[in-house]
Amino acid sequence: MKYYLYNSLANNGIRPQVAEGTELVDAVGIDYPAYFKKLAPEDEVVLVGGDGTLHYFINAMKGTELKNKVYLLGAGTGNDFLIDIERKPGEEVLLNPYLTNLPTAYVNGREELFINNMSFGIDGYCCEVADQIKAKNPQKKINYTAIAIKGLLFGFSPRHAEVTVDGVKYEFDHAWLAPTMKGRFCGGGMMLAPDQDRFSDKLTVVVYYCPLRLKTLIAFPSIFKGEHVKKTNMIKVITGNEVEVRFSRPCAVQIDGETVLNVTEYRAVLPK
Repeated sequence: MKYYLYNSLANNGIRPQVAEGTELVDAVGIDYPAYFKKLAPEDEVVLVGGDGTLHYFINAMKGTELKNKVYLLGAGTGNDFLIDIERKPGEEVLLNPYLTNLPTAYVNGREELFINNMSFGIDGYCCEVADQIKAKNPQKKINYTAIAIKGLLFGFSPRHAEVTVDGVKYEFDHAWLAPTMKGRFCGGGMMLAPDQDRFSDKLTVVVYYCPLRLKTLIAFPSIFKGEHVKKTNMIKVITGNEVEVRFSRPCAVQIDGETVLNVTEYRAVLPK
């Protein structure tokens, strides 16, 4: 049997259309380990959603052996995972090869796996503002690029950043962004780490730093094609297994699109 798990609280509660001979299951409140334990080995599960669905699933299943084939039917808004593996929403993608060797994020007492990235700075700020907009108007379509531009112009102030990768410390004044990347993309299509391979045994840290708002804003569009890494006077790319980032003042961090507020430091560790 093939089971389609969807979130009835998302996408205005619209039930996805599935083929005959399959079963549609509302995943709200499901105990994933218990649910999978009841399945026969030949049963298949399709997760209907996007990056947030993936993030929830990998953490709900943490420490549980996955014996069934699991697919993603892309139905999210950002879809950084699908963009990274060059697949389109609406396709069913086998997830099992991508669910191993996932890094762990440690932030504000939380310990979570992530499949795409965790990002500190202007990207976290964008998620924080987007959450505020959604709280006021859940139906409103979020324009993350517009939020980022406003943040670069006046809404967000850069911090002093201390970045330690595999024991080597780097310091940056006027840091706008300091993500740790498992995949290449962040924020719904920004190619922050163009050389990152999600099957690699390394993570990529990309530090975007510049004292001038206008210069930072002018360079920002180059992120969408990954060309920002050529600007070595304002971009530092570092790879490693263990990353620690500290900011001089708190701001939001996002983990696969999930916002954590009032953060001054985080750590990301890839299994060795």
